[in-house]
Amino acid sequence: MINKQLLQPESIVVIGGSNNYHKPGGAIVRNILGGGYKGTLRIVNPKEDEIQGIKVFHDISELPPTDLAVLVIPAAMCPDTVKVLAEEKEVKAFIIISAGFGEETEEGARLEENILETCRKNDCALIGPNCIGLLNNHHHSVFTKPIPQLNPRGVDFISGSGATAVFILESAVMKGLQFNSVWSIGNGKQIGIEDVLQYMDENFNPATDPTIKLLYIENISNPDKLLFHASSLIRKGCRIAAIKSGSSESGSRAASSHTGAIATSDSAVEALFRKAGIVRCFSREELTTVGCIFTCLAPHSSIPTPHSPLSRFAIVTHAGGPGVMLTDALSKGGLQVPQFTGEAAEELKSKLFPGASVANPIDILATGTPEHLATAIDYCENRFDEVDAIMVIFGTPGLVKLFETYDVLHKKILECKKPIFPILPCLHTAGPEVAEFLKKGHVNFSDEVTLAVSLSRIIATPYPARPEIELFGVDVPRIRDIISGVDEDGFVAPHIVRQLFESAGIPMVPEMVSDDKQQLVEFANKIGYPVVAKVVGPLHKSDVGGVALNIRSEQHLALEFDRMMKIEGAHSVMVQKMLRGKELFIGAKYETRFGHVVLCGMGGIFVEVLKDVSSGLAPLSYEEASSMIHSLRAYKIIRGTRGQQGINEKKYTEIIVRLSTLLRFATEIKELDINPLLADGDDIVAVDARVRIEKNK
Repeated sequence: MINKQLLQPESIVVIGGSNNYHKPGGAIVRNILGGGYKGTLRIVNPKEDEIQGIKVFHDISELPPTDLAVLVIPAAMCPDTVKVLAEEKEVKAFIIISAGFGEETEEGARLEENILETCRKNDCALIGPNCIGLLNNHHHSVFTKPIPQLNPRGVDFISGSGATAVFILESAVMKGLQFNSVWSIGNGKQIGIEDVLQYMDENFNPATDPTIKLLYIENISNPDKLLFHASSLIRKGCRIAAIKSGSSESGSRAASSHTGAIATSDSAVEALFRKAGIVRCFSREELTTVGCIFTCLAPHSSIPTPHSPLSRFAIVTHAGGPGVMLTDALSKGGLQVPQFTGEAAEELKSKLFPGASVANPIDILATGTPEHLATAIDYCENRFDEVDAIMVIFGTPGLVKLFETYDVLHKKILECKKPIFPILPCLHTAGPEVAEFLKKGHVNFSDEVTLAVSLSRIIATPYPARPEIELFGVDVPRIRDIISGVDEDGFVAPHIVRQLFESAGIPMVPEMVSDDKQQLVEFANKIGYPVVAKVVGPLHKSDVGGVALNIRSEQHLALEFDRMMKIEGAHSVMVQKMLRGKELFIGAKYETRFGHVVLCGMGGIFVEVLKDVSSGLAPLSYEEASSMIHSLRAYKIIRGTRGQQGINEKKYTEIIVRLSTLLRFATEIKELDINPLLADGDDIVAVDARVRIEKNK
């Protein structure tokens, strides 16, 4: 629970406060005092009479009633201290900095449980243990530095790691990013990241509350809760970006299909973030850069998406190289740097020094003046309609007064309707000038490529998915009947796979499974040659020579049938019409707590070697499935390139959605693999599929 005593305490007591700033107890007292806390600050320390100018209580029994207690004492002392403070001193909120709890030993976990039980009985809020504290506009109850510049409309930052929170704050402060609150949840015994988001969601006031949330997540304990409240906040106008660490280690056993080998906990995280509309970042620099981009966009536009107009950029620079690198990075991310030509471009060129370039990037040269910068920005704002935003690269060539130049940039950011992204790379040689610029409330992107990559991540992140399930054409009662009729766990027979796919409206290639050679020959004659024969029984057909392609006659089919039936474990043979086309892939795997993670990509080498797949969380909307397809590195092949016809992208999207709906109502399916789907012209059909069911676990 999160209460007023935690967020806006009228009184705070630091248990274990100190005069030594190099100890957490001393640093917390210093930060609370330095932050201008307006309430009553009390300190308990049995060995001191006065700490940092404040008279000290020697024992907690001497304390008057207090709202919030910050504990900086050994772990073993915390449970009894919490009990006395909660039951006798009316303390309703605790921040426990101390380590040595469940993160270390079983005994520590028991201490933690005792504290939690006391907080439950007395309706107390608990942050930690094992955290750096809580920082907001009312109190700075943290023992670390830096203390960022606080602003009621700044960024809310929630971190599962105290040390990482410090490093992220370091990165943010250098960029000028301002904060409203910093939450270090530590072990998150009572209040985790999901709980903080829930509080922010349920108490959100669009007129006064910050709209930017940055997260550093080490463990997603409740994916549904995170999904619900993150999506809700974004729909209310917020923007959320997050790092999820520790997601590269596969949580799966040795798997028996392509999907099992590829689907990892990382796939589940990607899928969850995609459904929620959270921008996924992979480093501290990316996270703080995305936060800065959000602040630049806030006064100008709604959340940028792949369908938003924020995709065309003007670049104004006085150095050609960075302008070229930025152009390359934007283009690689699917964003545009349109060329400027015509009358307006010629006019602008006439107002700059000879040798300047205006094609975009606009290079005003190293000798360009603050007035030249202002003129170039004005043309991008008013004359070049083909751009949505402006990027300005300006360091120190040693020839102009940067205070003057950055003051021009400051005024243009306030005046222009189009967002302006300042790239001021000279943090060493122009440190005072950049610092003065940041003091005016701006941010700085010191590296142009990091900016472009981060912006591409934002643009590629879809809006939160609608909660409705796409049911059209999916026969849910029949799916349940088919699943109910399966008696044994494991990979089901091909005819069960076909029944499930027919119930979901997923097209399959014509096929027959039989142990009767004549029956299969008659089927092949009916559908027409060439056909494919596959052994049924062994799991990995290709490894045992159980696949024969391009069979063009009865005699050839009969020979292959006889050969395959001699393979160990074979009990029948499948015959399919042989089709040609682009190979696609769809798979799914059930992840505990997350549900079904659906994967899509190109088939063949793309999935087996390159692992070019994207993931979504079932059930999927059409927008989510489309976003998955567009995020593939091989998307140009899907769309059609170099004269080759593309696939029916709409149909591929529909099949992904239908499959996700099937999975939503068949949670017994733990692993599913369609490889390949063959796309030829407008047709897409499943050629080979496997489904593993677990009902008895």
